[in-house]
Amino acid sequence: MNYPLFMKKYFYFLVLQLLYTYLEVIICHDYDFSTAEKMCLLSFDSWTKPDINPLSPPHLPFDLCIGLSKYSDILQACRISDCSQEKLPSLFWACGPEHWPRNLSIRVLLSEYAFSCLTAKFFTGACSYSRKNLQASCSMVEAVLVDVFSLPANLQNNIQGLLCNTVETIEKCSSIPAPFVYVMCCQRQGTERNGEQESLLPALTDFQSLKKRLEVVHAPSTAAALYTIKQSLDEKDLSIIKVILPTLRKDLMKVYIDHLFTAVYQFEFEDLQVASDCENLKIPEPRSEEQTLPTQDMALIQSEIQMYLGSLPSLKGELTILRSSLIPDDIFLHGFTTRAGGISYIPTLSSCNLFSSSKRRDPQVVVKENLRRLANAAGFNPETFHRVKIDHANAVCIMGKTDPDSYDGIVTNQKGVTIAAPGADCIPVLFADPVRKACGAAHSGWKGTLLGVSMATVNAMVSAYGCNVKDILVVLGPSVGPCCYKLPHESATEFHRIDPKCVRLFDSANPYIDIRRATRILLERGGILPENIQDDSVTDQNQNVTFCTACHPDKFYSHFRDGTNFGTQIGFISIKD
Repeated sequence: MNYPLFMKKYFYFLVLQLLYTYLEVIICHDYDFSTAEKMCLLSFDSWTKPDINPLSPPHLPFDLCIGLSKYSDILQACRISDCSQEKLPSLFWACGPEHWPRNLSIRVLLSEYAFSCLTAKFFTGACSYSRKNLQASCSMVEAVLVDVFSLPANLQNNIQGLLCNTVETIEKCSSIPAPFVYVMCCQRQGTERNGEQESLLPALTDFQSLKKRLEVVHAPSTAAALYTIKQSLDEKDLSIIKVILPTLRKDLMKVYIDHLFTAVYQFEFEDLQVASDCENLKIPEPRSEEQTLPTQDMALIQSEIQMYLGSLPSLKGELTILRSSLIPDDIFLHGFTTRAGGISYIPTLSSCNLFSSSKRRDPQVVVKENLRRLANAAGFNPETFHRVKIDHANAVCIMGKTDPDSYDGIVTNQKGVTIAAPGADCIPVLFADPVRKACGAAHSGWKGTLLGVSMATVNAMVSAYGCNVKDILVVLGPSVGPCCYKLPHESATEFHRIDPKCVRLFDSANPYIDIRRATRILLERGGILPENIQDDSVTDQNQNVTFCTACHPDKFYSHFRDGTNFGTQIGFISIKD
């Protein structure tokens, strides 16, 4: 059916207005779209004023004004044939949804031209968008990353205009004054690709001078560029990012992002539109959800990331390991880490953070690089490194047997296997039996202390390896001290039952707690000799490794001091070959 141009525009702009104010928009891909007409179903429930019929053209003169400039991104991508790019942002819709009848259900017939423009911008398959989802996608973006690593050479002359349109689009659509924009481009020495990109740099530099919130990042690799951008995002505490890039780069980019970022960040992707008019908009062939990058490509990306992170300088000085003189170093390799010598740059995680969480900004690849550097300095193999799976309880894993789902203690008698327990206020406790040549590690927070995780680890060594409790040496690592640590009165009561000296200011709402003293008392009650326990009671402070984590921000991480985005140090031990 051939509709007049006025009607095409009329219904087209109706759809655009509804896309912003809708409760739900559904594009029906089960319909037979082989014809020239497409069907768009739009359902609404909450509009009033039924006296005005929105299907009456006289109420809707095309060039009247209220507020469609926010849709300039849609308009610029879905250009109507007889409207210039300059005129598009000034096209407005006169009648808002408050004038549309209640329980309105409209079947809108669009020309194939308009429908293809709409789907090219917003849809690649059967989908349903809610109003909340679109607002989150369009208005909550805090930063935009434009990837021009593989931009074709014939588009170099248009780069400034392309970026201008992109930045203006995002600024008008965003709820914040101006999102930060990062432009990635390649800068490799001695490559053909670098020659292409070098010609882009003058245009990018000129554009950067016009936009205070735009940064051009030219780097020798995608990993280097993304990590540089991540540092800037973290410095500004930004986490909602739109990535605009060529379609063929999308799958690669997702792999890089999966490795270099965590679940703290939210990413959305948009194809880099380089067409000059609507007819040239290309809808890429959809990639099957089951399709993934070839294994070889994945391995190359991982190798590139590892090589780049491995080339970064250590922060906060050289890597430092604290060791106890109680554990014989001719049999055991052991130590407690500090926060120096890694590559983590976020203030509360800097620099040798050794634990990655979906709630923190340090990705697993950075923690892995920190561990590699620790292993290199300490002399153990990171491939045979095993850390407890924290549950703040008293379960213990015996190496060689089936692992529990979670455990706060771990023991082994295997040579060359390094076991470890984390701590950031909680106590990393190391155990060594030089007679039976067995060792253990435990994570002892206040809950684990009350549940007896340290003695549970001792008992596992006794039962699994025939250790004598009197031969076992125990060292308590850096942890929050009684000078700083408080708990609610109800929890403090449990420590008071162990020994009143474990609690200070017991009558207060939040008494001070000495979890180290409680740990020592429970170990001694279990048969560990007092002289075989090292904690902060040592007379020679030069031998002390049980520092207060909260009191030494330059040396240790502390949840109590730093809040939820805290870093983690570890205690580790292994039996030498």
